[in-house]
Amino acid sequence: MKSNDYVKYITQTVVKYIDQPKDERRKQRLNKKDIKEPFLFKWFGVIPYALHAIVKRKNKEKRTL
Repeated sequence: MKSNDYVKYITQTVVKYIDQPKDERRKQRLNKKDIKEPFLFKWFGVIPYALHAIVKRKNKEKRTL
């Protein structure tokens, strides 16, 4: 990809973003935050996330007893 094409693409993307109403941009940002994966799952996979869930559940059970 030539640098001229890259500049053209970036310019189009920025102009498209700026042309959107402010409320629409805010909704997109909030939706992106809602979809975001937990840190442990994103960086280390399912196993640490599962271990965290198990520990959390056991702590919750201890509190109820």
